[in-house]
Amino acid sequence: MEYHRAGVQMHIHTNGDEATELAINAIEQALTKHQRPDHRHTLQHCQMANRAQYQRMSKLGICVNLFSNHLFYWGDEHYEMTIGPERAERMNACRTALEHNVPLAIHSDAPVTPMGPLFTAWCAVNRVTASGRQLGEYEQLTIPEALFAITMGAAYTLHLDHLIGSIEVGKYADFCVLAQDPMGVPATEIKNIQVVDTVIGGVSTKDYR
Repeated sequence: MEYHRAGVQMHIHTNGDEATELAINAIEQALTKHQRPDHRHTLQHCQMANRAQYQRMSKLGICVNLFSNHLFYWGDEHYEMTIGPERAERMNACRTALEHNVPLAIHSDAPVTPMGPLFTAWCAVNRVTASGRQLGEYEQLTIPEALFAITMGAAYTLHLDHLIGSIEVGKYADFCVLAQDPMGVPATEIKNIQVVDTVIGGVSTKDYR
């Protein structure tokens, strides 16, 4: 409540559905006592949130930043050992988030897994584990949706969408140049696209070499 009332945007780490429920309840209580439009409080990871929780998040204006890489690196272990098939199939529910109009970003949790936005997009689009098992086909994103989640979606959850996330007049000239159009390759190949150049502040990193 103190942070919320002070105007601080909170990024709250939740994994299990109970932790998510606790965070949603806390934000709901804070909003009941102190209305604050466009707060953009964000649940980080939020891997096991269910449909009912996404409905509540939508009503409360809560954002999510889902750990899509988790599907590849630990999907098999969760399916076989920890949470079981039903929960493993629905974890990191990107499609459910969008269906409920919950602002969505996806991430790598670097350095827990390597930083690589295109790989993160690949995980959300294909939902394939290290063994090749597909988890929750119904939760897949399209390529445009995944690209938005790693750019404008992430910028929105940081309250920085007026500065970063897209190439527009008035925003920072920070972007990368890719060897191929992500919209023109098979979904399974997104992670293999090479970065040709990175531009920071309008200056190519090649100029520093």
